[in-house]
Amino acid sequence: MARIRVSRVGEQVKKELSQIIQQEIKDPRIGFVTVTAVDMSGDLQLAKVFISVLGSADQKSQTLAGLEKAKGYMRSEIGRRIKLRHVPDLVFVMDTSLDRGEHISRLLSEVNPQEKE
Repeated sequence: MARIRVSRVGEQVKKELSQIIQQEIKDPRIGFVTVTAVDMSGDLQLAKVFISVLGSADQKSQTLAGLEKAKGYMRSEIGRRIKLRHVPDLVFVMDTSLDRGEHISRLLSEVNPQEKE
């Protein structure tokens, strides 16, 4: 039962963070960000937020800096919207799964060039 609640809260945090980042944060350092997943701790005190950012490594680091700067605002908004007793601390982590998938596809196309699509 507790795991279901953790999962539900994680999905709600993901939804709210996506909306806040896309519509309310006006920091010019923040590029095109997609919140890909939120991993909540069992006690709901920590939310590991996986993000994907389009752009160069410098743009990605600038986006992370902008998100860190806006963390307090995002936490207060999450607390207001979701009405949690304790608002989780947000830790932003770059999601590299898309980059790894692209790299694997490139390697496979080099090994078997006839299967290009």
